[in-house]
Amino acid sequence: MSTLFHNFIYQPLYETLLFLYSTVAFQDLGIAIILLTILVRIVLFPLFYKSSKNQMILQKLQPALQKIQQDHKHDKEKQAQAMMELYKTHQVNPFSSFLMLFIQLPILIALYQVFLGSLPNIHSSFLGLINLQDRNIIIVGLAAITQYFQGSLALPKPTPGQALSTAEKVGRQMVFLGPALTVLILSSLPAAVGLYWITTSVFSIFQQIYINKTVKVNL
Repeated sequence: MSTLFHNFIYQPLYETLLFLYSTVAFQDLGIAIILLTILVRIVLFPLFYKSSKNQMILQKLQPALQKIQQDHKHDKEKQAQAMMELYKTHQVNPFSSFLMLFIQLPILIALYQVFLGSLPNIHSSFLGLINLQDRNIIIVGLAAITQYFQGSLALPKPTPGQALSTAEKVGRQMVFLGPALTVLILSSLPAAVGLYWITTSVFSIFQQIYINKTVKVNL
């Protein structure tokens, strides 16, 4: 398994970073990291699009789901069957976000290993201002800010008169918890990882704007 991970995920990302650095990134590691991150997110865009559409449908289904929970509150088996039938009718997978996490995880691990590893004959700077091998408080702060805006944008608009579900309440709490965790995690890591974090968050912001404008959910 480790050989497959190295040959099919880590090594292609590593070689792509070196290629970008030596060609279109003007031998700037920071620019190469930004370009590599954008390239990875473009490749994964169809999966993110489908996952986001699923989440929007699930949000629209919240009133129906709450009614099912109320109607079958004394029969968990019937409740589960009715909910699964509702999901099937609208062709939505309630576990899509978890599937996306599993798909992304090997790529994220590989990217971290690439950025944290030793890169031969490469100047580890960004625009000649930031040493990407060192920790940098500015990078950490920008990563937390972009994480906050990304989380805020992904939140569904509350329906007037409708109480927030437990999942929605947790999601709104995560908007603030996410940036706090970002600061905690990145404070002990090289700035290269933080630059990747910023880039993927900014990409997610524009991606979510596009999805919000293009995806129409009619139930």
